[in-house]
Amino acid sequence: MEYIKLLGILIVIIGFAFKLDSILIIIAAAFTTALVGGVDMITLVETFGESFVNNRSMTIFILVMLVTGTMERNGLREASSALISKIKGASAGIVIGAYGIIRGIFGAFNVGIGGVAGFIRPVLIPMATGAVEAKGHKINEEHLEQIKAMSAGIENISWFFCQVLFIGGAGALLVQGTLANLGYDVNLIDLAAVEIPVAITGVAVGVVYYWLRDRRLGKKYYNGEK
Repeated sequence: MEYIKLLGILIVIIGFAFKLDSILIIIAAAFTTALVGGVDMITLVETFGESFVNNRSMTIFILVMLVTGTMERNGLREASSALISKIKGASAGIVIGAYGIIRGIFGAFNVGIGGVAGFIRPVLIPMATGAVEAKGHKINEEHLEQIKAMSAGIENISWFFCQVLFIGGAGALLVQGTLANLGYDVNLIDLAAVEIPVAITGVAVGVVYYWLRDRRLGKKYYNGEK
């Protein structure tokens, strides 16, 4: 009879095998497991609430992904591509570079935009490819892969260097704690001041590098017409 407590796992397996609604499967499995395990509904609901609070950061991340996926299904990528195609002189390198600067500014205030899953894939990459297609080119598959890599790269560069500018942010506290263990007592304001030229240089180098790289790729794939 102990095996009956594994009934929830069976429900998950069957549900995913028949491609049923994922959330419905998990809820059904949870309630079934609670029922056969002797857990009352009040305790189960309390457990759900406690788990949500303890893992709220991950829960928010999942909600953002769901919202982004819904928007993408309803034309977010197409709208992003159409928007950038109306801007004259825009290129994939310029779009990526502009995003890197904006991302750095937001990062300095510890404001998230969505990251690779929430913004890069559904918004930035379509805008970059739209800039190429607006010039009358059919996007080259190899170039597209390079655009994906550059878009993700500028996200990491801008966030990595600029998040430390926010006083009290996780990055700044990590650096302060590490230096403290080494015997250096560093004030967060002083740390941010020292990081400003480093962040500006890091983002600037990334922006220029990806712009130059995109120009070379344009000449390679589109006969210098880009």
